[in-house]
Amino acid sequence: MSEKHPIIAITGSSGAGTSTVKTAFEHMFFRANLKSAVVEGDSYHRFNRAEMKAAVAKAEAEGGSLSHFGPEANVFDKLEELFQTYGETGTGQRRYYLHNEDEADQHNARLGTSCKSGEFTPWEDIEPNTDLLFYEGLHGLVKDGDVDVSRHVDLGVGVVPIVNLEWIQKIHRDAKERGYSAEAIVDTILRRMPDYVNYITPQFSRTHVNFQRVPTVDTSNPFIARDIPTPDESFVIIRFRDPKGVDFPYFLSMVHDSFMSRRNTLVVPGGKMGFAMEVILEPIVHDLVEKSQKARG
Repeated sequence: MSEKHPIIAITGSSGAGTSTVKTAFEHMFFRANLKSAVVEGDSYHRFNRAEMKAAVAKAEAEGGSLSHFGPEANVFDKLEELFQTYGETGTGQRRYYLHNEDEADQHNARLGTSCKSGEFTPWEDIEPNTDLLFYEGLHGLVKDGDVDVSRHVDLGVGVVPIVNLEWIQKIHRDAKERGYSAEAIVDTILRRMPDYVNYITPQFSRTHVNFQRVPTVDTSNPFIARDIPTPDESFVIIRFRDPKGVDFPYFLSMVHDSFMSRRNTLVVPGGKMGFAMEVILEPIVHDLVEKSQKARG
């Protein structure tokens, strides 16, 4: 952690909905005129798309398993190195994973490269004079042996829908956007489960705030669900790791129909999730940046 160069990490597994949080933070940064160094978690995978496919096949042939959730398929040490370097100097190296041809064209035009979809861009220096680093991905607070990414994070936010909802969102997204069959998606979920338990879920005990969407419709069999439950069919459980100093009366007054279920837990209607994030997190971001500006003089 560093007062001079704060780091915000948004962590959630595949299909968790971290994009909603990313949008909320973009609004905050825009209003406060903050320049952020954005780091995408996919950029710290170990293998490109073709290499990962081959590595998964090799692991399965040897009676094992490999997933993007675990350490074998990621470079956790490089991610911690970035967080530590940024906290100390306000810069560091990052790269981008190219999910599709549009992203490839965009970065190739910027860098003068010829990278293809499913590959990584070359490592490059983060631009100087950013106000903070903003990470969004799978492993913003991960620990593995001597590697501890979480110790460098100034604000950790977990996005954690209940697991059945998470699976429904993943099944629908992968089928619609990536053309995967239902059988292939289920196989991926099962293959990832050990790494999910060991490397994804423990992070949500290290976050400062968690946002968990809970549907109010039947999701008991996520593998046959025809529709993703809508925000209006859900509640969002917001858990604060340390409730000391949290102004719950203010939050309750700002978010209509919200209530407290525990001394450290606020419940808001699902459709208010983005608004609640901005109301709760914007003062924290403002405080981090104000302290960093004073520390840098």
